[in-house]
Amino acid sequence: VQLQASGGGLVQPGGSLRLSCAASGFTLDYYSIGWFRQAPGKEREGVSCISSSDAETYYADSVKGRFTISRDNAKNTVYLQMNSLKPEDTAVYYCATDTSYPAVVAGIPGHWGQGTLVTVSS
Repeated sequence: VQLQASGGGLVQPGGSLRLSCAASGFTLDYYSIGWFRQAPGKEREGVSCISSSDAETYYADSVKGRFTISRDNAKNTVYLQMNSLKPEDTAVYYCATDTSYPAVVAGIPGHWGQGTLVTVSS
């Protein structure tokens, strides 16, 4: 089970980025996926999650209305579209997966990818 996150970079406040999380070694269809982030000096926090059936999604209050999680099972990839970015969104973003949606929402998924750095600054 491997996850590869990408799409991070430097963006100005108000801008947009789309993060990708590509899975290999397994099929995402049966897995729930979460995006998490960790800012310098802060604890890791959950950003957004999506269940294997896409029937359930979770967004942290701080990103509701600005971020959208989606998946493309044909590409075995999950995306995080981030709009109206703010300096406080600056962090290393990680994707993670588990067959258990509650485990992902609780922040304890079984498999983690490496992070991708998002910097929001003028």
